[in-house]
This record gives sequence, C-alpha cells and structure tokens, in this order.
Amino acid sequence: MPSSPSRARRLQRLFLTGLLTLLPIWLTWVVVKFVFVLLGDASKPWVGPLSRRIAAWFPDSLGWFDALWVQNAIALLATLALVLVSGWMARRVIGQRLLGWFERLVARIPLASVIYSSARKLLDILQTKPGTTQRVVLIDFPHTEMKAVGFVTRVMREHGSDRELAAVYVPTTPNPTSGYLEIVPVEKLTPTDWTVDQAMAFIISGGASAPDTIPFTPPAGRPPT
Repeated sequence: MPSSPSRARRLQRLFLTGLLTLLPIWLTWVVVKFVFVLLGDASKPWVGPLSRRIAAWFPDSLGWFDALWVQNAIALLATLALVLVSGWMARRVIGQRLLGWFERLVARIPLASVIYSSARKLLDILQTKPGTTQRVVLIDFPHTEMKAVGFVTRVMREHGSDRELAAVYVPTTPNPTSGYLEIVPVEKLTPTDWTVDQAMAFIISGGASAPDTIPFTPPAGRPPT
C-alpha cells in the first residue's frame, strides 16, 4: 500500500498535468468568448427588438426567435457580416470615400480624434513594410540580461546629439493589446527577421511558438538594417 507522501506526490502530479492540459483550452475559450461577446454586443441594440417582433408576429412557427441564444447568434452573424462588408468596401472607391468622410467627422471631436488617429497610425505601421529599421526587434527589458520582443513604430533624433532613437512598443503576454512604450537608441536594438505575424504568435503563445534560433546580442558598431 503506497505511503501517504507518495500518494500526495501522485495527486500533485495529476493535478499539475490536468492543469497544464486544461489551461490552453481555458485561455482559448476566454479569448474566443471575449471576441464573440464583443462582436455580438455591437448588434444587440437592434437585434433584440427585431427578434421579439418577429416572434410576436409568428408565435406558432417563429416563437423561438425570442430566445436569448438566437438573439446572440443573430447579433454575432450580423456583426461578422458587417466586418466582411466593411473590408470589401474598403477596397472600393466608394468605401474609401466613406472612410475619408468618417475620418473628417471624427477629426472634429477632440478626444475621439486623438484615439482614432493614434490607433489608425499604429495599425498602418504594423501592416506596412519597415524602412531602414527592422520592424520586429529585441530590446533590453527589464535589464540588459533579458530581452523583450518589440515593434519599432517610429525613429526619431535625440535633441542636441542627433543620435537615432526608436519608439518601441513592447506588448504583454498573452494579451498583446496592452504593453509598454520604450524609447531605445537604435544601436541598442537587436534586429530579427521575424514578420509581425510570427512575433504576435510568439507573444500570444508565451514563447511556445518560436524558431529554433534567435538573435540576442545587438550588432556591434552599426545600427540594424
């Protein structure tokens, strides 16, 4: 008969194994649920009254339209359709004109204009190819013996010395929408050959989705290219 300490260790191993098995499933569910609820809530103000009206018109055949899960499903599908239509229109002239009109309207609202223009610039930067400085880099953070993945969003000049400085956004794991903004000398950046998608996969997975080799030491005597 196994002793009590060995039984406790076995239960501990089983618990850790179960926790490590369920944790990725739970994180996936949390993220998917957040996105689905967020998308669904955008259409609920008009989906709810419409579903109740349809159920009242046809109580015998379509009375189930008033169910909460039906409203959530319709709201999600409606929002997804709106996103797809917006993407299709953004590639057409009429969609670009409507977007320009919307941006001019938002520009007249003080707080909204700052938020929208900042978010628009960040997304445009991440979607375009970098210039002379690599987009995905490693920086010394929080100290010189540790590295963090960052995205170069802008290159500036230091006042007085004319030294190149990079604005680097360092996202957090597993939620890359929050993070830190660091100003780093360009010669301190460690360039990578990663794409933005590869870097995001690395961050969200907590490093599990990573190449076999990565750079760690910045090139001596020259800025990254």
